[in-house]
Amino acid sequence: MLSMLTAATRVRIILALREEELSVNHLADIVQKSPAPVSQHLAKLRLARIVLIRQEGMKNFYWLANEHARKLVTEAVFQAEHSLSSDPAHHCAANPAFSADR
Repeated sequence: MLSMLTAATRVRIILALREEELSVNHLADIVQKSPAPVSQHLAKLRLARIVLIRQEGMKNFYWLANEHARKLVTEAVFQAEHSLSSDPAHHCAANPAFSADR
């Protein structure tokens, strides 16, 4: 599963899918890529069982397959924040994602 996160576009797709189900075109707009490469990344994420697909007419909608994918990306972002700052934003007491038992 970690190899699926080596492409920045895939990480951005997963981050976009953390909150809601999205179409390929909407994801392409969010990650600022054309729909064709976004579809290719989504196909790889589907093979890894990170995302699921729902077809509605001619449109495909994607969402994260489970909470594990969401947590994995969240933790990767937290780690990246540690690399960039000695006081990362997620350590702010007002941030619900931070807990003292981390």
